[in-house]
Amino acid sequence: MADLIITAPVKGWAAPLEEVPDLVFADRMMGDGVAIHPTGSTIHAPCDGTVIAIHAARHAVTLRSEEGAEILIHTGLDTVALGGEGFKALVTDGATVSRGDPLIEFDIDTVAQRARSLVTPVIITNADDFQIVKRTTGQMVGVGEALMTVKAIGAGQRIWVSDDAAVLSRSAIVPLVHGIHARPAARLGECARNFEAEVEIVKGDKRANVRSAVSLMGLGVKMGDQITIEGRGNDARAAIEAVGDLLTSGMGETGAETARSPEAIIASDVPEGTLAGVTASSGIAIGKTAWLAVASVAVDRDGKGIAEENSSLSAALSKVRQSIANASAKGNDAQRNILEAHLAFLDDADLLATAHKHVGEGRSAAFAWLSAIGDQIAILQNSGNARMAERSDDLKDLEQQVLLALTGGEAPIQNFAPDTILLAEDLLPSQIIALDLQNVKGIALAHGGPTSHVAILAASMNVPSLAAMGDALKSVAAGSMVVLDADAGLLHVNPDDCHMAAHRARLAQASEREADALKTAQNNCHSADGTRIEIFANLGSIQDARLASELGAEGSGLLRTEFLFMGRASAPDEDEQLTSYQGIADAMEGKPIIVRLLDIGGDKPAPYLNLGAEKNPVLGLRGIRVGLAHPELLESQIRAILRVQPLGQCRIMVPMIASLSELRPVQAVVEKVRTDLGITDAIKVGVMIETPAAAATADLIATEADFLSVGTNDLTQYALAMDRENPSVAGGIDALHPAVLRLIAQSCKGGAQHERQVGVCGGLASDPLGIPLLIGLGVTELSVTAAFVPKAKAMVRQLNIPACAKLAEQAMRLSSAADIRLLVRKFIEELN
Repeated sequence: MADLIITAPVKGWAAPLEEVPDLVFADRMMGDGVAIHPTGSTIHAPCDGTVIAIHAARHAVTLRSEEGAEILIHTGLDTVALGGEGFKALVTDGATVSRGDPLIEFDIDTVAQRARSLVTPVIITNADDFQIVKRTTGQMVGVGEALMTVKAIGAGQRIWVSDDAAVLSRSAIVPLVHGIHARPAARLGECARNFEAEVEIVKGDKRANVRSAVSLMGLGVKMGDQITIEGRGNDARAAIEAVGDLLTSGMGETGAETARSPEAIIASDVPEGTLAGVTASSGIAIGKTAWLAVASVAVDRDGKGIAEENSSLSAALSKVRQSIANASAKGNDAQRNILEAHLAFLDDADLLATAHKHVGEGRSAAFAWLSAIGDQIAILQNSGNARMAERSDDLKDLEQQVLLALTGGEAPIQNFAPDTILLAEDLLPSQIIALDLQNVKGIALAHGGPTSHVAILAASMNVPSLAAMGDALKSVAAGSMVVLDADAGLLHVNPDDCHMAAHRARLAQASEREADALKTAQNNCHSADGTRIEIFANLGSIQDARLASELGAEGSGLLRTEFLFMGRASAPDEDEQLTSYQGIADAMEGKPIIVRLLDIGGDKPAPYLNLGAEKNPVLGLRGIRVGLAHPELLESQIRAILRVQPLGQCRIMVPMIASLSELRPVQAVVEKVRTDLGITDAIKVGVMIETPAAAATADLIATEADFLSVGTNDLTQYALAMDRENPSVAGGIDALHPAVLRLIAQSCKGGAQHERQVGVCGGLASDPLGIPLLIGLGVTELSVTAAFVPKAKAMVRQLNIPACAKLAEQAMRLSSAADIRLLVRKFIEELN
């Protein structure tokens, strides 16, 4: 039989399957193939053949070619959860199609906003029968262009045991919230291939070989369906037990894995009028709705002269820069990080050049600014990537602020009543920062997404929020009584008395837990079995330090110093640094502070250092490498830290260590400065474990470092080879990946060998699902966001270390972060 050419079903960038941020596809559990990052919005037939199955959610289609090859086209990742939203099937099961015929249309913007990724795997699912001999990757492909060439290697020659062989069976209720779709089908097939027996799943009068993911998906099995698992062969009993156990475990896709709260009786009995959204910030709030007022700015097209308009634009930009700088100085860490990004946007050379070009063509400064930034917004919105699209909100914010500065207008000021649930089509970062949180208790948005800066700000301000609710939100009138259940992803509009009572009871329980946590927040933290676990706070300013101290932080496990070095023309001198560090130390009232040496480079540039362009900044000159390359900068910072009083309150932490050869030069500088200042006491110098190299050699590093602190954010991106600033892969980053947990375990073991304390100051320490695992691995100090300190203490006090150690061991044997999250959720539910 001649080789079969599979052509690209959608226009886009062809990439190796290994780049798909989902192990089911990347590890070829479904079969072999190629991935496409689509720029088109229609899926076309990649060959002549028959449509085997269009999935009920319309996100996936499987064809069988005339030669017998089975090709699955899976649009996006986790798109089954959309339930068909944004997808339109153009063919039906059993249809005969020709190469290039349209199969599925999808709304690329809707899917990009709601799905984990748009990447579209094109898979040969019967890889035992067909082999890929040529594939196209690393370039753009158009519809109908060659993507893969496959050849038959004995298609259709599956051997079945005789019909009179003994048949064993087992019944099961399917707990998978989205039924048997691509991911669970692949895992079930992988399980079945460990046995000689032939295993089938039977639903009604349909049956499918478990080894065939396509056949399984074709059964249309939904959550709650009763199925029968049948096995034939010598090891049939073991095979059906293994497949059955895997299926009934839920594989991380039971109802508990969704955003819906497991304790909410309301979730399964939702009254009419309830609207669904995406959780942007967790929590529950009850109140009356109010719609956000939107400013309208009139803009003249033509200018009054090039010099006058350029002067006006410069003045407006300066005014906005100063306003942002003032807000940044008063804000929390999340606010400062986002506002610093806004300042960088305002200094974007291309943006400013385009605006001045329009002024030079006779346009007004306002029109020129609107045109220039509008082009940038359009690029991000049309990128086809959810996170990039969400970042356009930052540009819209600056668009509005500069226009108001140019026209002399002011953003509308709204006074909200107590217990307001704010509704808006969208919300800009500056608008959420300005909200009166004494009265605004929750936010619901028609647009936006869970990784937008507005979502990050809402979470940092502890405001329950829903996003991406669509046009249905517009039907909610101002003054409506609503329950915003962000945990469940639902907005209940005018619920009846019965449901309102249930919601109020949940809110009261949550408030009671928070109040109890606050009452004991100032007490030292011990686990339920008496083990001392220190709860520290991550800091970046005096304001953070004051809040942390008020909320019971026992110290700071991470004082970020980058805020002093970024957004300026030159580095701060020793005295300026000392003033800042001393203010933070005073605010912490003598509690220990671990000061991280300047961690700059990569995603945190400082133009005055002239670091130069790098092809891969996260693997280049960053962290302590910058300090070692600029010894005067390193010594100045260490001198400032050692001058803080009382002596010894501040400890030094070295970032981005890969080996002792990077630690020793820093220790030498500390010793030199200590001698110069006449300090006789020893100064504690520890390291951040952020690289796999440091984790793997933690036992060696601990021989000379005074303490170890795991930075889970960078450790995760380096362990998984996924840049957390790259929106194409950032969705696959999860610090609960078993590889990351194993590296943390290795770090704890290495530190324990030399009696060194091991802490965690990365994002995983502030994840409620991460805490039991971390202390089970041997971590004895958690440094969390300041606002999370009381909750972290309350949680640790419920935990028994031996039980957590057992949990951690179980987690490290699982294959995915999703499975681990499900395991820990069940563990926590049993505690409560």
